[in-house]
Amino acid sequence: MRRKTKLMRAVEAKYNRPLERLLPEMYNEMGLPRMAEEFGVRDSTVWYWMLRFGVNLRKVALTSYETL
Repeated sequence: MRRKTKLMRAVEAKYNRPLERLLPEMYNEMGLPRMAEEFGVRDSTVWYWMLRFGVNLRKVALTSYETL
C-alpha cells in the first residue's frame, strides 16, 4: 500500500472511497480539469495521484451513433 498525504486522506474521507477507486471513476465521469476543481487542487496534482496509484488512461474514439 502506498503512503497517502493528509490531502489524499481528506479527499477519501469526503467521498468515503479510496483514491484507487475514486480517481478512475471520476475521470470517466467528469474529466481531469473538473476533478481538480472538485478536489480543490491543481490538474498536476490529480495527474500525480493517478500516476502514483497506477491508474491507466486510454482514449476511445466513437462515432456519433456508438456508445460504450
